[in-house]
Amino acid sequence: MKPTLYFLRSSEQKITTDMLHYAYRLDEVGKTLKDVMQLETFSKFYGLSSKDLGLYALSEHKIAGAAWLRLLREDDKAEGFINEKTPVLTIGIKPEFRAKGIGSAMLEQLFLEAGALFEYMSVSVLNSEKAVSFFKKHGFAEVENSLGKSPTDGSEVVTMVKELPKERVVRPSDGYDSRKWMD
Repeated sequence: MKPTLYFLRSSEQKITTDMLHYAYRLDEVGKTLKDVMQLETFSKFYGLSSKDLGLYALSEHKIAGAAWLRLLREDDKAEGFINEKTPVLTIGIKPEFRAKGIGSAMLEQLFLEAGALFEYMSVSVLNSEKAVSFFKKHGFAEVENSLGKSPTDGSEVVTMVKELPKERVVRPSDGYDSRKWMD
Protein backbone atom coordinates (compact mmCIF):
# COMPACT_ATOMS: atom_id res chain seq x y z
CA MET A 1 0.00 0.00 0.00
CA LYS A 2 1.45 3.34 -1.09
CA PRO A 3 1.85 5.86 1.78
CA THR A 4 0.10 9.20 1.78
CA LEU A 5 2.50 12.10 2.29
CA TYR A 6 1.68 15.32 4.14
CA PHE A 7 3.76 18.42 4.77
CA LEU A 8 4.88 18.92 8.35
CA ARG A 9 3.54 22.11 9.88
CA SER A 10 4.89 23.90 12.92
CA SER A 11 1.86 22.67 14.90
CA GLU A 12 3.07 19.11 14.25
CA GLN A 13 6.42 19.42 15.99
CA LYS A 14 5.43 16.41 18.10
CA ILE A 15 5.77 14.24 15.00
CA THR A 16 9.40 15.30 14.57
CA THR A 17 10.08 14.67 18.25
CA ASP A 18 8.45 11.24 18.11
CA MET A 19 10.28 10.26 14.92
CA LEU A 20 13.67 11.24 16.38
CA HIS A 21 13.22 8.12 18.50
CA TYR A 22 13.42 6.00 15.32
CA ALA A 23 15.79 8.19 13.32
CA TYR A 24 18.47 7.83 15.97
CA ARG A 25 17.68 4.21 16.90
CA LEU A 26 16.75 5.08 20.48
CA ASP A 27 14.22 2.24 20.36
CA GLU A 28 17.04 -0.20 19.51
CA VAL A 29 19.43 0.92 22.25
CA GLY A 30 16.83 1.36 25.00
CA LYS A 31 17.21 5.11 25.44
CA THR A 32 14.88 8.10 25.37
CA LEU A 33 15.36 11.65 24.12
CA LYS A 34 16.03 12.70 27.72
CA ASP A 35 19.11 10.43 27.64
CA VAL A 36 20.46 12.14 24.49
CA MET A 37 19.46 15.79 24.87
CA GLN A 38 21.68 17.01 21.99
CA LEU A 39 19.18 15.42 19.56
CA GLU A 40 16.65 18.07 20.58
CA THR A 41 18.26 20.48 18.10
CA PHE A 42 16.72 18.44 15.26
CA SER A 43 13.12 19.00 16.38
CA LYS A 44 12.88 21.82 18.94
CA PHE A 45 10.76 24.68 17.59
CA TYR A 46 10.34 22.85 14.27
CA GLY A 47 8.49 24.93 11.69
CA LEU A 48 9.12 28.32 13.25
CA SER A 49 11.77 29.03 10.63
CA SER A 50 10.77 29.43 6.99
CA LYS A 51 13.74 27.18 6.19
CA ASP A 52 12.32 24.16 8.07
CA LEU A 53 10.90 21.74 5.54
CA GLY A 54 9.52 18.28 6.07
CA LEU A 55 6.83 15.73 5.53
CA TYR A 56 5.38 12.68 7.16
CA ALA A 57 3.88 9.49 5.82
CA LEU A 58 0.60 7.87 6.75
CA SER A 59 0.16 4.19 6.07
CA GLU A 60 -2.65 2.00 7.35
CA HIS A 61 -4.08 5.12 9.06
CA LYS A 62 -0.95 5.47 11.22
CA ILE A 63 2.04 7.76 11.10
CA ALA A 64 4.69 5.54 9.54
CA GLY A 65 7.61 7.97 9.38
CA ALA A 66 8.83 11.48 8.80
CA ALA A 67 11.66 13.23 6.99
CA TRP A 68 12.63 16.83 7.57
CA LEU A 69 15.36 19.37 6.94
CA ARG A 70 16.72 22.00 9.29
CA LEU A 71 19.35 24.64 8.79
CA LEU A 72 21.65 24.37 11.76
CA ARG A 73 24.49 26.48 13.07
CA GLU A 74 28.04 25.35 13.65
CA ASP A 75 27.42 26.00 17.37
CA ASP A 76 24.87 23.18 17.37
CA LYS A 77 27.73 20.68 16.88
CA ALA A 78 25.37 18.29 15.11
CA GLU A 79 26.51 15.23 13.20
CA GLY A 80 25.84 15.79 9.50
CA PHE A 81 26.52 19.54 9.66
CA ILE A 82 28.47 20.85 6.67
CA ASN A 83 27.80 24.58 6.65
CA GLU A 84 25.07 27.07 7.52
CA LYS A 85 23.61 26.96 3.98
CA THR A 86 23.16 23.19 3.84
CA PRO A 87 20.25 21.77 5.82
CA VAL A 88 20.63 18.52 7.72
CA LEU A 89 18.18 15.73 6.93
CA THR A 90 16.56 13.67 9.66
CA ILE A 91 14.52 10.66 8.63
CA GLY A 92 12.79 8.13 10.85
CA ILE A 93 10.55 5.20 9.98
CA LYS A 94 8.74 3.09 12.56
CA PRO A 95 10.06 -0.50 12.51
CA GLU A 96 6.80 -2.07 11.32
CA PHE A 97 6.83 0.18 8.22
CA ARG A 98 10.47 -0.28 7.19
CA ALA A 99 11.46 -1.89 3.87
CA LYS A 100 8.14 -0.89 2.26
CA GLY A 101 9.37 2.06 0.19
CA ILE A 102 8.11 4.72 2.59
CA GLY A 103 11.55 6.25 3.21
CA SER A 104 12.24 6.38 -0.52
CA ALA A 105 8.86 7.99 -1.25
CA MET A 106 9.45 10.66 1.40
CA LEU A 107 12.97 11.38 0.18
CA GLU A 108 11.94 11.73 -3.47
CA GLN A 109 9.23 14.27 -2.58
CA LEU A 110 11.52 16.11 -0.17
CA PHE A 111 14.21 16.41 -2.87
CA LEU A 112 11.74 18.18 -5.16
CA GLU A 113 10.53 20.56 -2.48
CA ALA A 114 13.97 21.29 -1.02
CA GLY A 115 15.45 22.06 -4.45
CA ALA A 116 13.40 25.26 -4.49
CA LEU A 117 15.18 26.47 -1.33
CA PHE A 118 18.58 24.81 -1.12
CA GLU A 119 21.46 23.64 -3.33
CA TYR A 120 22.43 20.69 -1.15
CA MET A 121 21.30 18.66 1.83
CA SER A 122 23.36 16.53 4.18
CA VAL A 123 22.69 13.59 6.44
CA SER A 124 24.59 11.66 9.08
CA VAL A 125 24.12 7.89 8.78
CA LEU A 126 25.47 4.77 10.44
CA ASN A 127 28.63 3.75 8.69
CA SER A 128 27.11 0.42 7.67
CA GLU A 129 26.79 -1.03 4.20
CA LYS A 130 22.97 -1.07 4.42
CA ALA A 131 22.58 2.57 5.51
CA VAL A 132 25.25 4.01 3.22
CA SER A 133 23.98 2.09 0.18
CA PHE A 134 20.39 3.29 0.81
CA PHE A 135 21.49 6.92 0.67
CA LYS A 136 23.86 6.34 -2.25
CA LYS A 137 20.90 4.86 -4.13
CA HIS A 138 19.19 8.23 -3.62
CA GLY A 139 22.13 10.27 -4.93
CA PHE A 140 24.03 11.03 -1.74
CA ALA A 141 27.83 10.89 -1.70
CA GLU A 142 30.10 10.41 1.29
CA VAL A 143 31.93 13.50 2.49
CA GLU A 144 35.67 12.89 2.84
CA ASN A 145 37.02 12.74 6.38
CA SER A 146 33.53 12.96 7.88
CA LEU A 147 33.53 9.99 10.21
CA GLY A 148 32.04 10.76 13.58
CA LYS A 149 30.35 9.14 16.54
CA SER A 150 26.61 8.75 16.99
CA PRO A 151 25.34 10.67 20.03
CA THR A 152 23.02 7.73 20.68
CA ASP A 153 25.55 4.97 21.34
CA GLY A 154 28.94 6.01 19.97
CA SER A 155 28.57 3.97 16.76
CA GLU A 156 30.57 5.21 13.77
CA VAL A 157 28.61 7.56 11.51
CA VAL A 158 29.47 9.18 8.21
CA THR A 159 28.20 12.42 6.70
CA MET A 160 26.74 12.27 3.20
CA VAL A 161 25.64 15.10 0.91
CA LYS A 162 23.27 15.37 -2.04
CA GLU A 163 23.01 18.05 -4.68
CA LEU A 164 19.34 18.92 -5.07
CA PRO A 165 17.46 19.20 -8.36
CA LYS A 166 16.56 22.70 -9.47
CA GLU A 167 13.28 21.76 -11.09
CA ARG A 168 10.31 23.99 -10.57
CA VAL A 169 7.75 22.32 -8.33
CA VAL A 170 4.34 22.22 -10.03
CA ARG A 171 1.32 21.98 -7.78
CA PRO A 172 -2.32 21.37 -8.75
CA SER A 173 -3.20 24.94 -7.73
CA ASP A 174 -0.57 26.52 -10.01
CA GLY A 175 -2.20 28.61 -12.69
CA TYR A 176 -5.52 28.72 -10.85
CA ASP A 177 -7.33 32.00 -11.37
CA SER A 178 -10.18 32.48 -8.89
CA ARG A 179 -11.79 35.07 -11.18
CA LYS A 180 -12.52 32.32 -13.69
CA TRP A 181 -14.04 29.77 -11.36
CA MET A 182 -17.47 30.12 -12.92
CA ASP A 183 -16.32 29.63 -16.52
